[in-house]
Amino acid sequence: MKKVLKGVIFLFVIAIGGQLLFSGILSAAELDKIVQAGATLTVAESKRLIGKAVAQMPIVKNALENGMVIIIKGTTNRYVAEEITGQKIVPAEFATGRLMPKQAELLPKGKTINHVILEKGKVVDIPLPDAVKKLKPGDVVMKGANALDYKNRIAACNIMVGPHLGFVQGPDGGTTGMTMPSIVARKVHLIIPVGLEKQVAGDIVDLTLKMREPMESLNILPSMWLLTGEIVTELEAIKILTGATAFQANAGGVGGAEGGSWLVFRGTPDQVKKAMELTKSVKGEPPYTE
Repeated sequence: MKKVLKGVIFLFVIAIGGQLLFSGILSAAELDKIVQAGATLTVAESKRLIGKAVAQMPIVKNALENGMVIIIKGTTNRYVAEEITGQKIVPAEFATGRLMPKQAELLPKGKTINHVILEKGKVVDIPLPDAVKKLKPGDVVMKGANALDYKNRIAACNIMVGPHLGFVQGPDGGTTGMTMPSIVARKVHLIIPVGLEKQVAGDIVDLTLKMREPMESLNILPSMWLLTGEIVTELEAIKILTGATAFQANAGGVGGAEGGSWLVFRGTPDQVKKAMELTKSVKGEPPYTE
């Protein structure tokens, strides 16, 4: 029995090694040279990391060269917009819905600015509804999320509609309602830049259905809209920019690390060193309110 078990394990190892070799991920000499390292990131540092990665995605580069890219306003998308355009954006001017203590004091209202819309790599000053009408296959829309079900690769965003909720996002579901029909119908790429701090407990489809139930609410409660697209968290960002794989080992902290993540990345020595340098490069990113 032991000989059979050893034989099965040997065959399994050979099979996995063969897949890695065939895929071109590792050479025979590299199979025994996988290393790992870790880094802690605050929420702001994670947002900067995600912004850098989204800017380097092949589908984004293609759309910047040949089509249209729409970056819908949001806290994470502010970093995406800065990395793509090279222009600094005042945080308050690019934030929409957000959770904050003492909101008026920490992030005062800024002037109203447009979503960032680019045609063939150049920023154009056109209203979002007009840009949506021009979308075609291969174009890219970037939309942030308020909730993330990472295991099932689904996200959701809050939909605030009507003056009875304190403010109006739009009569037809805000930017999500305005863009999603065209995204789906015209086969447009939807990229969802979202940090791991947005993960929620439970099945997000079930949570979304509960939020839509027509029952009396004693305070302001939005509905939620499911988002299915290409989710880019810190984990995907590490892979895109360095080739290393990553997983989240811990979460949370204090002294500014609330909502932060401890990431572990694995790969060849070169990949892991790149990941270490990359995470070091975003260290010190100030909180969104600064």
